[in-house]
Amino acid sequence: MQQIIFFFIRNKNFLLFAVLFVISLGLTIQTHNYHNNKYISSANYITGGIFTFKNNVTDYFSLGRENELLQEENVMLRQELEKLKKNASGPELDTTLVANKFEYFTARVINNNYAKTKNQLTLDKGERDSISIDLGVISSKGLVGIVSDVSNKYATVQSILNTKSRINAKLKKSSHFGSLVWNTKDPNIAQLVDIPRLAKLEKGDTIITGGRSTIFPEGILIGTIRDFRLDEDDNYYYVNIDLFNDMTSLEHVYLIKNNDAREIIDLEKGVEDAEQ
Repeated sequence: MQQIIFFFIRNKNFLLFAVLFVISLGLTIQTHNYHNNKYISSANYITGGIFTFKNNVTDYFSLGRENELLQEENVMLRQELEKLKKNASGPELDTTLVANKFEYFTARVINNNYAKTKNQLTLDKGERDSISIDLGVISSKGLVGIVSDVSNKYATVQSILNTKSRINAKLKKSSHFGSLVWNTKDPNIAQLVDIPRLAKLEKGDTIITGGRSTIFPEGILIGTIRDFRLDEDDNYYYVNIDLFNDMTSLEHVYLIKNNDAREIIDLEKGVEDAEQ
C-alpha cells in the first residue's frame, strides 16, 4: 500500500495533467459537434473491429458444428431428391408418404490410405449408427468406395483406390457401361475398362455410376476422361479418368443404403438356384 502511495506522490504532476487532459477532452467532445462526430466514428471503428475479430474467432471454433448441420441438411435434400426421381414419371404424390429406395447417412473420415495398392478409409460411424457392410460411400464431389467392415462405433471402407475394387460405371452421354478399376499409379486417376469400341469417346466426357448394382444409385459423379486407347484385342477401350474427388484429402462423406438391396439379392439368388 505504501508503494502505491509513493507512486502517486512521485508522479503527481503527470497524473494531474492526465486527469485534466481527459476532462478537457471530454468537455471538448461534448460541446463541439465536429469533435463529437469524430469521436463517435472512431469509437464505432474500434468497437466494430473488436466485434469482427470476436465473431471471426467464434465462427472458426464453430466450423465443426456448422459442417455437421450442413451434412444433415444435405442428407435430407438427397432423400427428397430420391423421392422426386421416383415420382417424376408418375402422378403427383405427397413425398412425405413415399418410402425412399436409398437412405443416406453422414460420417467423418478419421483415417485415409491412398499410397498402397489396397487402400482403406476409416469412418467414425458404425453398427450403432445403422452402418453395415456393402453401403456405398460418396462425398459431395463424387464416388469414394464401399463399406467393407464395421464395428460398433467405426467402419472401414474399401476405397476406389484399391486393386480389389471394381464398380459399375458408364459414359454419361451414351450410357455405354464398363467397370471402374485402379492401376495403382496415381491416386487422382482411375481406369474404366470393358467399354466397347462402338462407343464414341472424347476427352472431357463425364463418367458416372451405372446403377446396375444394389450399392450405388445411377448418376453418382466419378470423373472425366483424360485419355483412352483400345486394348490388345481392339475390342474394348482402356480409359484413364481424372477423378472429381481428391482422394488424398477426404474429410466428410455420405453413406448410401439401398433399402431394396436384400429383396433384389434374394430374388436374383432364387433365379440362379432354379437354373442350376
